[in-house]
Amino acid sequence: MNTEEILGLPLALPDGVDYDEYLIATYLASFPAEIPIPKLSLALAVEQSTGTWVAVPGETPEVRCQHIAKVIGVYEMPDYEFGVPRSVETRNWFIQIAFPEVNIGEQIPMLLTAVVGNISMGGNIKLLDVRFPEKYVAGFKGPKFGIAGVREILGIPKRPLLNNMIKPCTGYTLEVGAELFRKAALGGCDIIKDDELIADASFNSVEGRVKRYMEIEKQVYEETGERTLYTVNISDKVPKVFENAKRAVELGCNALMINYLAVGLPVMQAITEDPNINVPMLAHMDVAGAMYMSPYHGLSSHLVLGKLPRLAGADVVVIPAPYGKAPVIGDKFQNAAKNLTFPLYHLKPTFPMASGGLTPTMVAQAIADLGSDIVIGSGGGIHAHPQGPVAGGKAFRQAIDAAMQGIPVEEYAKEHSELATALKEWVDPFSSFGV
Repeated sequence: MNTEEILGLPLALPDGVDYDEYLIATYLASFPAEIPIPKLSLALAVEQSTGTWVAVPGETPEVRCQHIAKVIGVYEMPDYEFGVPRSVETRNWFIQIAFPEVNIGEQIPMLLTAVVGNISMGGNIKLLDVRFPEKYVAGFKGPKFGIAGVREILGIPKRPLLNNMIKPCTGYTLEVGAELFRKAALGGCDIIKDDELIADASFNSVEGRVKRYMEIEKQVYEETGERTLYTVNISDKVPKVFENAKRAVELGCNALMINYLAVGLPVMQAITEDPNINVPMLAHMDVAGAMYMSPYHGLSSHLVLGKLPRLAGADVVVIPAPYGKAPVIGDKFQNAAKNLTFPLYHLKPTFPMASGGLTPTMVAQAIADLGSDIVIGSGGGIHAHPQGPVAGGKAFRQAIDAAMQGIPVEEYAKEHSELATALKEWVDPFSSFGV
């Protein structure tokens, strides 16, 4: 077989591709034992690049040499005991396919079309990870502020940040929301966000909230000396979402929030890369579970919650914590945070925000798992504090201070009444849910 024929095959050695020119996608495939996965993987590479299920005249040798995706690894997952398969019905495989970067360009829509695309409907195939070449990531500006930039705005160099989601989630008036905002800010919340379920509502508009909440932010700053970022939820249809963002900034909002999977990663990217929108962006995780929860379909959680929103410019990303109300494995929680914070070419690190029913009892573990470059997110744990939201915020700040000083939270609570009350209130907050 000559060189041209080899280059036109949907197949290569791992050492035979230029990693500067290819994106490497890794998949888990689980199929009946009789299906020849090593052969099927070649069809997947062709399907997601130059060809289709039958030969077509336009798929010339020249086209295949430059643009065909290549299977660089097919590895069966060991499932044997004493040399005998545990199951003769199903076999599990890891597949690695190299996609020419030139097919995709520096963008997310064609990335997902190539590496997930039609094969997402091809059976039990899950995208586990994608290794990006530097030239692909070079097409993204990434977080405008990142961890260091958000810390600089708030004047908080080291400790974990505290975020509050205003509760109830939706249905309240501007007057109610303004009072809840004031109390959370007075309680020491560094960031206060809208819940994902309220955006530019007919009963409580983005414009109204920004005007009123930012007035309160200035008043609280004069009283406490601490700044508060208000991340207003701009999520909406296109082009309204862009109008919401620009109007919020014009009115003086100091941060934004978006339901990035509901509106689309490219929409968030367009907003974060707009030079006229010079405020941090908080990305909310709703819809993520539909993409990553299945063990056999979709994408891994560290892509959905980590690498992709970081590419698209999020400065803070909400991720579910394993000790809250979401069924999350601790390793996956930490892996999502790693994809947000570890070096990734020129991209700034993004703040992971642990969320999902957190109480002060969980703060020390969250910091132990992720370190101090973390945002602690709480809604009901602040607003439902028996002494009110101000005390709720103080209880969390006290729990953070205790963890940073290496003092057990129960010991620290002896001299901090707000924390002591919270610990009594939420011994096992999810017992009624059976978790």
